Amino acid sequence: MAGIRLIVGLGNPGKAYEATRHNAGFWLVERFAARERVMLRNDAKYHAYVGRHEPSGTWLLLPQTHMNASGRSVGLLAGFFKIPAGEILVVHDELDFPPGAAKIKQGGGIAGHNGLKDIAGRLGSLDFWRLRLGIGHPGDKAQVVDYVLKKPAPEDREAIDRSIEKALEILPLALAGDMQAAMHKLHTAEIEAPVEKKPAAREEPKRKGTPGKETKDPDTKGGKIKSLLKSILPGSEPPRKK
Repeated sequence: MAGIRLIVGLGNPGKAYEATRHNAGFWLVERFAARERVMLRNDAKYHAYVGRHEPSGTWLLLPQTHMNASGRSVGLLAGFFKIPAGEILVVHDELDFPPGAAKIKQGGGIAGHNGLKDIAGRLGSLDFWRLRLGIGHPGDKAQVVDYVLKKPAPEDREAIDRSIEKALEILPLALAGDMQAAMHKLHTAEIEAPVEKKPAAREEPKRKGTPGKETKDPDTKGGKIKSLLKSILPGSEPPRKK
């Protein structure tokens, strides 16, 4: 199949948003541009920062219309260069995955993501590819808007950065049009990611407000088991040219 000819990073423009969860798509595209030495220029015609990866001819796009109107930039550039939906890769934050997860798919539902909704509407198709970067979920639908517009905790940001690094490794395959290999490599890396081993119960650090676990100790005299319940008292961005 044809390779990816347009990579779109989703996010909101401005310093107030640059470190927020909703800008995960920006983070990946900016890092790819910096690594490949692609200059991203502010192009008023497309209402976006635009650059071209010369080795592949692939366009990089960071819409500056705010998330809800991302489709405007995508539709303009894709229309001008006659890029079909199936040759577009949109990179975005994903509430349904935990921080550190990254997956690729083509089409499918948009799960209330307004940036994807606008792109689908402008292109008249859901057939574009999606690179989804997990940011976790606040647990309450009513808190989603506030959650995505806040900075992730340091440990979550580190996990997201690791997922971006994994995703960058498979981009050459996507640019070459081998999406099946790209998916296999990324999703296999997800499965094989090392899992941190939890310390033994007796060595587990106590946390404020967390009840302790029941432990069992042998009674050497009577051969019986005593159950003791212990409780814990509460106590790399590319240069941008305007």
